[in-house]
Parts: sequence; C-alpha cells; structure tokens
Amino acid sequence: MIRQALVAATLAAAGLTLAACGSGTPAARPTKTITVTASPTSPAASVAATSQPTAAGTSACLTRYLNGSIGLTQGTAGAVEVTIVFKNLDNVSCTLYGFPGVALAAGTPVTDVGQPSTESPTTARELVTLAPGGFAYATLQISDAGNFPSSACTQVATDWLAVIPPNQTVPLYISYNSTGCQGSASLLTVTAVRPGNGGS
Repeated sequence: MIRQALVAATLAAAGLTLAACGSGTPAARPTKTITVTASPTSPAASVAATSQPTAAGTSACLTRYLNGSIGLTQGTAGAVEVTIVFKNLDNVSCTLYGFPGVALAAGTPVTDVGQPSTESPTTARELVTLAPGGFAYATLQISDAGNFPSSACTQVATDWLAVIPPNQTVPLYISYNSTGCQGSASLLTVTAVRPGNGGS
C-alpha cells in the first residue's frame, strides 16, 4: 500500500509539473521560430555591384539590347583611333560602366585574332546612363601590325571587331577591316565608356 501510495503521489506530481509547463501565458509559451541568417547580398551580387554601380531603378545594359557601330575614325602616328558607339535599343534606360572588351576577328564562324584589348590608363570608369535610343562610346586605338617583329606578329587580315560591352559576356560583332597579329603583340587599347556618340 505504501509503495502504491508513493507511485500515485509521484505521478500526481509529474502531472502537475506538466500542466504547469503547458499553462503559461502566450508571451511565456515557446513559439516555433525559423532563424534565417542572410548577408546583404550574395557573393555573386556583390561582385556585380562592385563592378557595375547602377542608377536608382536602372539596370545594366545587356548586349541583346545594344547596337554597336563605328563612329569617328582617325589615323595617328603608327595607329588608328576608332570610335565604338553603343546605342540603347530597349524602351527603358540602362547603364554602362567601365571598359568594353575588344578583339579583332575574322572567318566563319567569327574567331578572335591575336591579343584582346587592354584598358587605357587615360580614362577612369564612370556610370553612363543611356535613355531609350541614347548613345555611349569608347575609343579604340589599333596599333599598326607592321610596328612589330615577325616573331611577335604574324599578320592576319581581319574584318570584324568583337566588342563585349562592359560587364557583359556576349559580344557584338561590328564590321571593320583591319590587320591583326597572331602572336604576342598587343595592338588594342580601349578607353572607358563615355556618354554621347563621340562626335560621330
């Protein structure tokens, strides 16, 4: 009898304890919480934001919404300067920031010839906003392939400029006849993008 009384008393005490745990006020009662730890941006977005700042409500210009053309062209000592003009074909504004990538190209399918462009130290990056139908430009300097020894330059006729807009990966192909170099010679230097059409 004593053992049964002790068991009954123990069960009764446990029941009171459980009841007390479940009878708290809503503020005291534990709730189901999902904790999400998030950084302000993902690593990929951070890289994009660093390389391409954007104006409020305006995104970067995509290659598929740009037209590329040749503007003003003029010769200099041992080189030619070519204005590459970008036109926004979209019905919303977009932005360009930084340097395009340029290569001379030829053949079918179109294949790059020689070394790609290097960035001109004479210009700094600036954010350029293109309204629908608006223009931006960069100036490409192409050194004369004849300036380089044959060990660094096997001359190749080219008929395209392969131009990758800043912060994009898909090129625009712009018809342009020139002479490129297969080899280590670096012929191309390009400026950062600027607003306008470069006087073309």
